[in-house]
Parts: sequence; C-alpha cells; structure tokens
Amino acid sequence: MTRLSDPAEIARVAQRLTELRIEHRDLDLAIERLHETIAADELAVKRLKKRKLQLKDTIIRLESALIPDEPA
Repeated sequence: MTRLSDPAEIARVAQRLTELRIEHRDLDLAIERLHETIAADELAVKRLKKRKLQLKDTIIRLESALIPDEPA
C-alpha cells in the first residue's frame, strides 16, 4: 500500500483503523465466551479466529500506510 499524504485520506484511514481494532477486540471477547461454554461450536470458533486474523492483517497494512515516508 502506498503512503498517504492527503489529510482527509489519513483521517479516513485512522477512523477505519479504530473501527477494525474495536471489531478485533470484540472478536477476542466472543472467542473467549465460546471457549467458556462446554459445548463450544468449534467451527464457529475457527471462523471467528480466521476473521480476527484477517482484521489484524488489514490493521497492519493500514498502519503501515499511515507511516510517513522518510527521505533517503
């Protein structure tokens, strides 16, 4: 992903990062609750974990885009 320089685009990406981090945290809680139940649905847990990993990858990619370029 290319570096961002437009302030409006930076703000949009920062807002999206906040939303993704909240969803990532919420998935952590949902996974914990599922594991606490005796008859945890393993397929549901796997799906939540997969979505959590996808969110983490997206968060890392967007955070990277927010880092300003340094002159060589």
